[in-house]
This record gives sequence, C-alpha cells and structure tokens, in this order.
Amino acid sequence: MLRFMRAIVVRHYKTVLNSSGKIMGWKDAPRHKEWLADVAFVDERLRKHGIRLDAIYSSDLERARQTAMYYARSRGIPIVHDSSALNELDYGLLSRKSKKWVEKHVPEHKKDPDFVYPEGESFRQMQQRSVAFLAALAASRPVDTILLVVHAGVIRGLISHFLGLKYADHLKRKISHRYIGEFVFAGRNCVHYDELGKLSGFVREQGGVDIPWELSVPSQGAAARSTALPVGGVGK
Repeated sequence: MLRFMRAIVVRHYKTVLNSSGKIMGWKDAPRHKEWLADVAFVDERLRKHGIRLDAIYSSDLERARQTAMYYARSRGIPIVHDSSALNELDYGLLSRKSKKWVEKHVPEHKKDPDFVYPEGESFRQMQQRSVAFLAALAASRPVDTILLVVHAGVIRGLISHFLGLKYADHLKRKISHRYIGEFVFAGRNCVHYDELGKLSGFVREQGGVDIPWELSVPSQGAAARSTALPVGGVGK
C-alpha cells in the first residue's frame, strides 16, 4: 500500500535587500517592514487548509531560520531543523550586487544553470543539493507533513526537477513571499503539486504548467523509480 509524504514549501520573510533590488545569496539582511504581513498571510492559509505539521525544516540562513521559528512558535513545535543543503544559491563575489548590474555584466546570469558564479556555485549545484535533501526527507518520513522554509532559487529548482521541467527555462519565474507550494511524495517521487498561496510564475496563467499537477503512480514499484519525472499536469 502506498504511503504519502506531504512537503509544504514556503519562502522566507521579505528583507530590505529583497526590496532594494540586490542579490542576497548566502548573505542576510534585516527584515522589511512588510515581513509580518507576509508570514501572517502564509500562516493563516496553512490553518485555513487544515495543515498540521509534524516537523519544520529550513535553510541555515538567518532569514529562513527566523521565519521557520515564527511558524514553529505559533504551533508549539519546539525544534526547527536547519540545513545548508536548503540554502539559496551561493552567488560568491556577486552577493549584494545590484541585480541590474549583474544582468548587464554577467550574460550567463539566470540563463545558464551550469554557470558557476565567481567563488560561488551554479544553479545546477544548488538544485542538486536541495533536491537530494528533499527526496531523502520524503523517503525517511513517508507519512509526515513537513514545512520547509527556503528561498526563491531553491523553490524554482525543486519545481523544475520534480515536475520534469527544463531548468534553464524557469530560472526567472516569480516566487512571492506569500508562495505556498504543496509537494506530495510516494517514496522519492513527487506525485502531486499544487499552490495554496499567491501563485508563482510556474502556473499556466503565468506561462507555466496547470495546477494541481498530478503524476499517476499505479504501484509501489513505480514509486521507487528515479525522481526524474515527466510533465503530466491537469487543469483545475
């Protein structure tokens, strides 16, 4: 009999660098004045959908950890598990640079997922570490509902991989601070994806896929296949 793990993926609170048009990467910054409205919106939507959490995970960057702690405190969850595997892309020397400057001077920026940023990493490397973490988590906690507080870049990588989308085409998709992604796993396979908050640039209306997205898994054997999945969305 198939067992399902539910991963609820959200973005960290908004920071002053997010609103100033600068790249953050592994750097952190103070909270933006609108931060509480965003996390309160996500918190309310989670309650509206009746989502009860078994555990909370985040990246080890402060903006993600602090956001995760907000949700943990509001639900009486004593521990937040953090991991650098869920960190945003390491932009290296380009951290804190203006996004407009980077777009002008780095032609590979958000076009080539294998481009390694100076003293940093590539989008592909970030995607591989975050996908491996979530797939392993799904396999180790097969019946739990888990909240993951991560970053826009990580979210783009997870959606592209588990829905079988071409990564290079989706590096610029919009991810709101009010985004709530629902990934349902059978083993290491994502079999369902939906968005419960502000819609991202991945949904059909924005040029992406139809949601909820579904993968038919007829047997336990199919659930044990590789996580490289085909696209198979269905409309609302």
